[in-house]
Amino acid sequence: MAIELPPLPYSHDALAPHINAQTLQIHHGKHHQAYVTNGNKLIDGTEFASMSLVDIVKATAGKADKAGIFNNAAQVWNHTFYWHSMKPKGGGKPTGAIAQKITTDFGSYEKFVELFSQAGATQFGSGWAWLVLKGGKLEVTKTPNAETPLTQAGCTPLLTMDVWEHAYYLDFQNRRPDYIKTFLDHLVNWDFANQNLAKA
Repeated sequence: MAIELPPLPYSHDALAPHINAQTLQIHHGKHHQAYVTNGNKLIDGTEFASMSLVDIVKATAGKADKAGIFNNAAQVWNHTFYWHSMKPKGGGKPTGAIAQKITTDFGSYEKFVELFSQAGATQFGSGWAWLVLKGGKLEVTKTPNAETPLTQAGCTPLLTMDVWEHAYYLDFQNRRPDYIKTFLDHLVNWDFANQNLAKA
């Protein structure tokens, strides 16, 4: 089962002016595609070639001799999840079950924003900020490089924000906090979070 590059869930210019078409063309068409291409080369002829992407990520996590496969497969999964974590005319306060759960588990939406923004801003170098469900409660977490909560037992990712520099540099240069604020105010897809919460 070859690793595939899923299409974006919207057009390249759909997130403008917050993330421009060129950013998405490069990020999806070049960076994401490169992980797919390299991942397929690495799994060719191995026991991983017949596995699903999720199974490859879980089977190679934490294994030093499989780090190349893990890094590429996990980045394919993380990026696909990230595209769905945004939507045109997204952002702002959540609605539905996720809104109630955020208030219950964090005390307020504002507290969630504070924690999520902090996670994204303090992830040194490259990585991800996440909203996850763990042990029945919402948590904000961050992971470096290709690491993903997908590999943690009892942890369900609900949303992610890519804080690798290529995710925002053309639009925000080195102003990561501005990108994080824009993500929360104008891009985050709470419908996707509600779907993942319902399935958890």
